[in-house]
Amino acid sequence: MASNTVFTVGHSTHSISGFLSLLQKHAITAVADVRSMPVSRFSPQFNRYAVERSLFEVDIKYVFLGKQLGARTEDLACYVDGRVRYDLLARTSDFGSGIKRLRNGSQSERIAVMCTEQEPLDCHRCVLVARVLDEYGITVKHIHGDGHVEDHASTMRRLMVNFGLDQEDLFRTSVERLQEALERQEQRIAYVNEELRNDGTPGR
Repeated sequence: MASNTVFTVGHSTHSISGFLSLLQKHAITAVADVRSMPVSRFSPQFNRYAVERSLFEVDIKYVFLGKQLGARTEDLACYVDGRVRYDLLARTSDFGSGIKRLRNGSQSERIAVMCTEQEPLDCHRCVLVARVLDEYGITVKHIHGDGHVEDHASTMRRLMVNFGLDQEDLFRTSVERLQEALERQEQRIAYVNEELRNDGTPGR
């Protein structure tokens, strides 16, 4: 089932049955969990082993990629003033390994990259992971909570609209305007480690 397509989805506060129905609606065969911490205080049905068991029961594979593709990296070199920088994270060997697994997996599985947030733009699965997959020529589609699917290009247009960067600009290309929108969104959503911010580590 070679597809070169990867979906993304946020578990949000769905019931487990609702979430499974969402995946089945789009014929998902494997879930790649990219949460750094695969636990949910408010939705324990999505704790790692609970959701893995539920997926197994409906014949959907589960793989945990939070170490490779999570937003709360343990690599201190990826932090500037305590905030994760996505460009630095994307260049790590762990991240590259996780992306390679998704690319290879998309050849035989219909994969959904799963994280927490319902809105793709509020999550690194879209602003970081999907962006890199897109650069590799992988088609990315975002599954929304109501079941509709949005292609990544449309999601990026929404992002530009959010920051008023969707209009033609005499001095900047659409690529440059999209880059600004992505950087501004990253500032809103990137993980901040207050301990690193307070003690000045790392020295950048």
